[in-house]
Amino acid sequence: MAEDKQTRRYPPNLQGVLRLAVDAGSAAEGHEPVEPMSEERKLWLKNALAEVSKGQMDEVEKIKQCLAVLSQVGTSETAGEGEDEKDGDDRETAFEILSELCENLDNARDLMTLGGLQLCTSQYLCHAQSGLRWRAAQLIASSAQNMPEVQVHLFTIGALPKLLQLTDSDPDPTVRVKALYAVSCLIREQEAVLQAFLSHDGVSVLMRAMQSDIEKLRTKSAFLLVNLLTSHPEQKDPAVSMGMVQQLVSILRTPHSPLHEHVLGALCCLVEDCPQGLKDCRNPALGLKELLRQRSGELQGKEESQEELDFCERMRLLCFHGQQLDDNGMDR
Repeated sequence: MAEDKQTRRYPPNLQGVLRLAVDAGSAAEGHEPVEPMSEERKLWLKNALAEVSKGQMDEVEKIKQCLAVLSQVGTSETAGEGEDEKDGDDRETAFEILSELCENLDNARDLMTLGGLQLCTSQYLCHAQSGLRWRAAQLIASSAQNMPEVQVHLFTIGALPKLLQLTDSDPDPTVRVKALYAVSCLIREQEAVLQAFLSHDGVSVLMRAMQSDIEKLRTKSAFLLVNLLTSHPEQKDPAVSMGMVQQLVSILRTPHSPLHEHVLGALCCLVEDCPQGLKDCRNPALGLKELLRQRSGELQGKEESQEELDFCERMRLLCFHGQQLDDNGMDR
């Protein structure tokens, strides 16, 4: 009966299996004698593992059910007019379930195998309903994140240019933000996809996004630009040649916002080991020297702006060290 009570204290699920394994391991480390597994425990373990497998199968079934909803007639670019409101709600719910499921890498792979990413790319990224466009982009991002196999698949089926187009020109702000997020997940640590991003003028897309009136889009595009320049310094010269220094400085002259921290970070990238970027920043016509002096003064003593202040001082040191930056005539 002691064995019966011991087995019954473990629930017949994954948590129970893990607890059983931990307890057995602890007993072994304590040099307790390991008894042969009883028939009752063998049966319990078999049932528990079956429950675990059933749970995994349930998730695959959920994916299939969601795809069945999304595969209904009326998913084309011209869809939307006269479409039943409940159908739209059902599809939005299906996307939300899939996005949550695909945080699990195995589920993302299953979605890809079942054709779900092809469906998103070919039909929903261009759907007439913005709520379905941004949810499709969100699902692509969730699936591609840290999943090289899925990133390559999405690249192969042509997701990148569609996502860049949405980022650049979709009329709905949420679609643009989610599309940019998907782009960042798609190109992360994928050299072939990154090169395609560059060949599709992705840097220009980022610059235009930074100049939009959508705060989240501005900030996320600036953050992605800094990451790009940091991890791929060979892109500094092409970026400088397209006038990026001048565009970034013009953004710094707009009303102050959290975006400016990332803009200054990007400028720091463009002047380090990049002679032309340094030359552009030092051009008196740009007025960057005075702008940095003014901004540093405004940020002094503001703890929440310390990183931006550090970027300001770093730029002053890199570009104007030894030159007169203030009325006292000396760089700090």
